[in-house]
Amino acid sequence: MKNFLVSSIVIVSFVAYSFYQRVFGVQTTPIISSVSPKISHKIVRVTISPTVLPTNTPIPSQPSSRTQSLPTVTAASTVAPPPTVASGYKDGTYTGDAADAFYGNIQVQANISNGKITTIQFLQAPNDRDRSIEINSQADPMLAQEAIQAQSAQVDIISGATDSSQAFVQSLQSALDKAKS
Repeated sequence: MKNFLVSSIVIVSFVAYSFYQRVFGVQTTPIISSVSPKISHKIVRVTISPTVLPTNTPIPSQPSSRTQSLPTVTAASTVAPPPTVASGYKDGTYTGDAADAFYGNIQVQANISNGKITTIQFLQAPNDRDRSIEINSQADPMLAQEAIQAQSAQVDIISGATDSSQAFVQSLQSALDKAKS
């Protein structure tokens, strides 16, 4: 019964996605390139508003060991800049408070230049379990890139990485609160 339900959800999601592409003529890039058969659930981006990714957006690779370098995401030139909005951020580097992501803490550092978020670096991320490393290696760059595009901590939660997404938002928001003029 569980397999039937999961299969039904996947089919309905695919049909809805296909319909969306036909109606709006949007070309998107898949978020996941492959999933190991031993994984019980997938990392899937859940977005309310349409998000178009450039076709050359790289997909994070799987970590090969327990040690990981935490990602730093920089505004990409291939992504259309967000609408100009007075952010009110002071230039500098601001470290957010560590936030609990259930299997460890997430802590980010935001670099502000010309009043805009230019990079977000992960100072801490859960890394004591292979599954935590796998989830965060996929979710962290997506969260950071979306925050840079939005120029705020208001980002979509990533299904399969809910705790990490919420901790990211908390840590980034505390960093941005420090950067307010």
